[in-house]
Order: sequence, then structure tokens, then C-alpha cells
Amino acid sequence: MLCAGAGSRYASPDGRHKLLALFRGRPLVSWALESALEAALGPAIAVAGAVDLSGMVPAGYVVVQNPRWDAGIATSLQCGVAAARERGLDAIVVGLGDQPLVPASAWKAVGASRFPIAVATYSGARRNPVRLASTVWDELPLSGDQGARALVRERPELVEEIPCEGDPRDVDTADDL
Repeated sequence: MLCAGAGSRYASPDGRHKLLALFRGRPLVSWALESALEAALGPAIAVAGAVDLSGMVPAGYVVVQNPRWDAGIATSLQCGVAAARERGLDAIVVGLGDQPLVPASAWKAVGASRFPIAVATYSGARRNPVRLASTVWDELPLSGDQGARALVRERPELVEEIPCEGDPRDVDTADDL
């Protein structure tokens, strides 16, 4: 789970980082973290950076700090990949901490794919989560504000689209809540 960004487009009336903002009575990030954990896909890794997630991350997660979070989402993805390599994993399923309405069923469906890349779709639109087999990790960007999107676009023969239930909208602004 990538939870490291600054959330710079989110102008909170109370000064909270967007991941800590309340959504339906709970911190926004808790929804995504719990859905991913409920999917029970294997070791759960949360990549943190701009905001302290102490007390927000449920038991069962390993928290990895991205010291270069301000260099773009690709650095957070690389931190997650490094943690997966250390654990000998053969694939990761990546999602974002600001997507509270992606259910565990979407995580499970994407995680069940055996394609090198599996992408959740909602009404035909590609969104997160995304499964990335270890065979494509070396092709992921090292820096910048794109995660796997460029790889998905450049290597369509490796991609399986997985129709999913849920709502993939992410929270970028206070109005999005």
C-alpha cells in the first residue's frame, strides 16, 4: 500500500494530512489498509513517507519508510518492491492509501491473476490495485510521478484487466471527501 505522498492538493481546514482526515468517522487511510489486509494476499507492506502513520497501520503490516517520498510515487513503489524482494515474494499487489472504497474483493481478484501485470477495472476504466509479478519489477520507473502506469501502457501483452466491484475514486482534495 503506497501511503507516502505529501497530499499537496488537499487543503485541509484543520491542517491534517489527507490520509489522516476523517472519512465516515475513521482516518481515510484506514479504509484502504484494512481492505488490503482483509484480502489476505500475503505479507502486507505499507510504504510511508510524508506523514507519520503510527497508530494508523493495523497489526499485520510491515511499515517501510520512503526517505525520498518527495521524489515521486515511483520511489515509493521501489521501496515496496525492495521490501518484497527481501521477503522473497514473486509478486506484489499495489494500491493507494487514498482510495477508501476499493473493497477486499478487488484486491483478491487482482491478486488471483497469473499474468505478469493485472489491473483492476471499474466500468472498463483501469485503476488500482495492480498486480506486478517479479518478472517486471526491473522495468518499473526509479523516480518521478508515475508508478506502473507507463509499464502497463508500454507492455500491453503482459496485462490482464480484472473487472472489479467498488469505487476507485481517490481523495485528492477536501471536496473529494
